[in-house]
Amino acid sequence: MLQKSIEDALNKQIRIEAESSQVYLSMACWAEIHGFEGIARFMYLQSDEERMHMLKLVKYVNERGGHALITDLKMPQTTFDTFQQMFEALYKHELFVSHSINELVHLTFEGRDYATHNFLQWYVAEQIEEEAQAKSILDKINMIGDDKGGLYLFDRDILQITNKNNTSGNP
Repeated sequence: MLQKSIEDALNKQIRIEAESSQVYLSMACWAEIHGFEGIARFMYLQSDEERMHMLKLVKYVNERGGHALITDLKMPQTTFDTFQQMFEALYKHELFVSHSINELVHLTFEGRDYATHNFLQWYVAEQIEEEAQAKSILDKINMIGDDKGGLYLFDRDILQITNKNNTSGNP
């Protein structure tokens, strides 16, 4: 059985994960209309992944006797001046999500809810990967600068990576 304070915090994280999915989806749309198929595909896949993170939390809350709440979401940013700005926003968002997960882990530790604490360790590890990936991509975008050819090659490279990692047939 979940403590009310932990259930509330998990529901807050459910909303954050849903908003993360929307952030990636919005970025996918922006990249797609600017002709960057690889970046768009990467963002679509990441959006799906974030939704799965949300669903994992939903199932956990419900299975532990709580009630997962699906709430309204903040509209994500829909336009960007540059790809660099988009990836900077993405990196900052991943840092925010990491902070939120860490606060949640701390709450479960203080509340002696070791089952939830253990459950959240997967999210801690996942956020390490998400941050590193966002930072690595941002570093590459920063190296490319204003070089249109470099951005084209980057888009092709990220398309190759997503094609290898996407066996589900998603966009």
